[in-house]
Amino acid sequence: MSARESWTHEKESAWLYGVLAESEPIGAHRELFAKLGEEAESQAAIWEKDAPAQGVFTPSLRARLVAVLVRRLGARYMRGVLAAMKVRGLSIYSGPAPAHAMPKTVEEVGRRHQGVKSGGGLRAAVFGANDGLISNASLILGMAGATGQSDVILVSGVAGLLAGAFSMAAGEYISVRSQREMFEYQIAAERDELAAYPEEEAAELALIYAARGLEPEEAKRVAARIVANPEHALDTLAREELGLDPDALGSPWGAAGFSFAAFATGALVPLAPFLFSGGTPALIAAIGLTGASLFAIGATISLFTGRGALAGGLRMLAIGCAAGLATFSIGRFFGVGLS
Repeated sequence: MSARESWTHEKESAWLYGVLAESEPIGAHRELFAKLGEEAESQAAIWEKDAPAQGVFTPSLRARLVAVLVRRLGARYMRGVLAAMKVRGLSIYSGPAPAHAMPKTVEEVGRRHQGVKSGGGLRAAVFGANDGLISNASLILGMAGATGQSDVILVSGVAGLLAGAFSMAAGEYISVRSQREMFEYQIAAERDELAAYPEEEAAELALIYAARGLEPEEAKRVAARIVANPEHALDTLAREELGLDPDALGSPWGAAGFSFAAFATGALVPLAPFLFSGGTPALIAAIGLTGASLFAIGATISLFTGRGALAGGLRMLAIGCAAGLATFSIGRFFGVGLS
């Protein structure tokens, strides 16, 4: 990134900090953003020395649009966009409760995020399989209501499985790839800034820690100790300044493959009976397998919601039955019925 680009980014950040300070209802947050705006102005002055005659700063159209959305929706709901625009201090919207001890080392920062990730893979697998199960079961029941031809139902089910799984995989790939690109861009900018003015970066980090409850002097000592270790400083700055979790971003291809497999597994359940038989026996088997799987998924989801397993299972079964009945009835209305 050139000195001119860095100057422009810092000036735009300072301008956005002003918008955040004006729209933030919490006094401590308002003060944090005002101070971060001052830090951004001082950092812009550093870059201006390397590339003088920058001209008068004018916020970009994108920055003005983001400012409008921040004023209407609040910074909490615009964290992702603000992080991509080099706005720091966003971890105050996702940090620990006040009674939680503030991290004083990089290792403590990492440990705080481990609990957030626990169970994430299981949750994604359960919801992916649930999507595949309900969508393909509904498709198969709709086709069963419309036609008595098992081969048509089978082809439709296979098409639904593949279309849904590829759609899920493509969406997940784009999502994770976009997140990684944003993170890589931000971390590269942070690396340049850390090398150019480590003291100013430590000051920003100290402001964030102080805003979240640490005594100002202690916050300065902690920030200086972290920034003094460049190997780990980038990880901490990403978490505490940008509100990003580097460990949460996996491989786009891995995420796509995982989503494909989860959806396909669920979609295969109502399709399986038609791979081995046809007609009414296959349909009855598909309904039975789908119902049992829906109950099992609902009971598993209760692990994440805190609801009772029985209530969760019955609720998911009722939702699936309603979807299946609706599609079967529509198919029956437009078709000839199952022979």
